[in-house]
Amino acid sequence: MRRRRNTVTRVGLLLLAVALIAALVLPVAGAAFGATEDDAAAPAPSSGAPVVLLGTGGLRWEDLSALATPRLWALAEDAGVANSVVRSVRSSTCPADGWLAVSAGRRAADLPAATTGVCRRLEDVADGVVPGWSDYLTAAADASYDARPGTLGEAVSGAGVAAAGVGPGAAIALADPAGAVVGEYVPRPEDPARLGGLVERLAREAGLLVVDLGAVRDRDRPLLPATDRRFSGPEDDAPEKATSDWPLAGLDRTEQVAVVEARAAAVVDALPADATVLLASLADSGTTPVMQVAALAAQHEPAGMLESRSTRQPGMIQSTDLLPTLLDRLAIDAPTGLAGAPLRVAPGEGSGAARIATLIDENRHAIAVRPLTAPFFSGLVLVNLALYALVTVGLNRGVLDRVSRWLNRRRSSGWAGIGRAARAVDPDSALRALRGAAVTVAAVPVASYLANLLPWWRTGSPGLVVYTATLAIAALVAGLALARIWRRRLLAPVGIVAGITAVVLAVDVITGARLQLAALMGVQPQVGGRFYGINNSSFALWATSTVLTAACLAEPLVRRGRRRAAALVVGVVGIVATVLNGAPGIGADFGGPPALLPAFMILALLALGVRLTWQRVVLVLGVAAVVALSFSVVDWLRPPAERSHLGRFVETVLDGGLLDVVLRKLGQNLANLFGSTLTFLAAGGIALVVLVLTQPLRRAARRGDHAAYGWLAEGSSLRRLEADARMLRPALVAVAIALGIGFAVNDSGIVIPAIGISVAVPLLIGVVASWLLRLRAARPAQPVATAR
Repeated sequence: MRRRRNTVTRVGLLLLAVALIAALVLPVAGAAFGATEDDAAAPAPSSGAPVVLLGTGGLRWEDLSALATPRLWALAEDAGVANSVVRSVRSSTCPADGWLAVSAGRRAADLPAATTGVCRRLEDVADGVVPGWSDYLTAAADASYDARPGTLGEAVSGAGVAAAGVGPGAAIALADPAGAVVGEYVPRPEDPARLGGLVERLAREAGLLVVDLGAVRDRDRPLLPATDRRFSGPEDDAPEKATSDWPLAGLDRTEQVAVVEARAAAVVDALPADATVLLASLADSGTTPVMQVAALAAQHEPAGMLESRSTRQPGMIQSTDLLPTLLDRLAIDAPTGLAGAPLRVAPGEGSGAARIATLIDENRHAIAVRPLTAPFFSGLVLVNLALYALVTVGLNRGVLDRVSRWLNRRRSSGWAGIGRAARAVDPDSALRALRGAAVTVAAVPVASYLANLLPWWRTGSPGLVVYTATLAIAALVAGLALARIWRRRLLAPVGIVAGITAVVLAVDVITGARLQLAALMGVQPQVGGRFYGINNSSFALWATSTVLTAACLAEPLVRRGRRRAAALVVGVVGIVATVLNGAPGIGADFGGPPALLPAFMILALLALGVRLTWQRVVLVLGVAAVVALSFSVVDWLRPPAERSHLGRFVETVLDGGLLDVVLRKLGQNLANLFGSTLTFLAAGGIALVVLVLTQPLRRAARRGDHAAYGWLAEGSSLRRLEADARMLRPALVAVAIALGIGFAVNDSGIVIPAIGISVAVPLLIGVVASWLLRLRAARPAQPVATAR
């Protein structure tokens, strides 16, 4: 026995040594697998060919047409086009925020206003300094995004590039860190003809020309001077209804767009033919975040969709990509620490009108899903809590009998009939219904992704369609998982639901993560958090489903005594899951490998039958930390333009910004913990596992108590369940490790364990229900015991 124990221990330590070697090899393989060829460098502007940024705000693709905005439409038809995500520090972006993103290359914003939706009216330069610059610096320091307003102006000045700006927004973009405008600054003339003449003169001398075309605003959200108390006053002094005294005066949206069109036409017509023109709407028109217009036109460059390594989604960029793009076009080395990446044009087939129609459709998709996500998550929480309540209360024999007696005391015959029905609940029927409901609930998350394959946002009732489609797909997945063909395999429903979830996520992330975009549980583009790879919600599903899949694949091997083969299967699944999750070119998830590797290592050791000690646990955590760091370091070693957020994290650490990142993530974690309904889901799932599925059933079986849950267990101990499903407990331990570490290292906090629990706990309920049905089928029928 001692020799066998020593052999198993050596095998476990050998597995950890192999994992340590993988820590050095896998990131390289993952980076190579996810790497893409470097895009062809954009041609540097020729001598005398300026790079021109036309900045506006609130302009969306649906505002443009060949009749209403002919010059902007013609520019877009022959350019690279995209939807621009302008998300800044707050949920909606003001004009000052957008121009500060150009200046800093990171998220930056004006000081917060006492009233939501109030934005500063930009003013012309006074005494050579941008008005309000000290406020912008203060806000940047308080925001913890490590933004440095003045980065563009400093880089242009340091490179000796002549610059010129027209309008107050251009002054912000071209300001140096002290707020002084680099190059020549001219206030914007109101007359388009005068504006055209001014631009014609400046374009002959400037290598970089920035023009503020003005902003389109919702009529109830005008721009206010910084002295207005609704902008700068304390919150207690703000009116109760900030919009009550805002008159619907001024131009409507169509008229405002016409003003921008006239100015843009005057500027574009005055530019030389070889100028590079970057048109960008930098801000929202009100409090509702919407993706904005972006177009890049350059001589000898094809028309198509704009793309950036910051989003990796054709036709979708961020406002923080503008600064790297300008520097790239000016052949200026970009400073470290920029959040975005240079824009490139991906040539595409079809007309410019077709590309614009595609962008409008994607924007409508993103807008349609935004109000549906909160009800969906609330519904997911309620359905899971209802399932937990059904198990906790609805299957308690004592509760059923008390309800039956109470109803029978009612004089109404209808109540009496309900009482008799409650008292005569058939255990087999109850367990089958419970199993079906539980497996269907577990399939809802993956079904919400698959529902995005349907163009539900184009229908008249998008919410009804997408919710119905999600439930229908979940029912189909559950029907497949409960098919009679593998009814004898206790863990088959777990393996099928988890396997489908893992395969769907893997295929999606390998093919560009298009399925996650604007999905109910996926990425919301307007949030500007993650556009590619595996986001935090997807990671929770990924970790839970891959661990459960590995456990189900190892189960038959463990039952046959082939523990080494079972550990090998777990190791292979773990390596694939970790590489897909952490490779810079695929999942690009910094917080994934530190959570996945310990979970799979522990699962492999438990599959081997190795007893866990604190020394082995510490070794596992150390190996996981090395692997996670190596993923980031490998990404950091690539050229700056090719790095994902993994490499940028290493760069942030080297620049001394680690504390800001940690504090920001900690704040977000705490906010999610105490401000999210998902906290109830996580707490309810944990309580169900601890308080119902373990102790009460075990106690009932040991004492022969048929007044609670023993009527279902028929006197059998849960130890028999562990014998019938050898990998069930190890799988739950590994899932708990993955979700626990994911909770600690990611900024989504409670979201990760809650979403993981929404899959794992219903599947566990389904396993217990199947096991109880198996017990009852193996015994002669007995009358249902009732409490007296």
